[in-house]
Amino acid sequence: MTDDELRQVLQRYKRIAVVGLSDRPDRPSHGVATYLRNAGYEITPVNPQIEEWRGVKAIDSLREVEPPLEIVDVFRRPEHVPEVVDDAIAAGAKVLWLQLGIVHDEAAQKAREAGMVVVQDRCLKIEHQRLLGS
Repeated sequence: MTDDELRQVLQRYKRIAVVGLSDRPDRPSHGVATYLRNAGYEITPVNPQIEEWRGVKAIDSLREVEPPLEIVDVFRRPEHVPEVVDDAIAAGAKVLWLQLGIVHDEAAQKAREAGMVVVQDRCLKIEHQRLLGS
């Protein structure tokens, strides 16, 4: 994706479901989600292993997210991405964002074919800082 396309995604969509969001402050998902919330995004934690994140009730699956589901930010190993994509498609997500180190070309293609914008192997926080400032 070009910088202009990324910038448009970051400016257009404000609801982010963070799959694999940890309630532990030392985890990258926690830091990214905290930054994004402070930048004005609405964060929905998706992790069956936690009850809440910073006062927001966690949900077990993307299928439980209240519509509209905009960005799905994924902090799961690549082998879990196909299941996340299936849930994102079922939930009507607009954007699939796979964090740094996460690439799954087949699942990404399936998401694109379902009409989603797909970003792989990039950090949402880093891209937001780079393109829109802190």
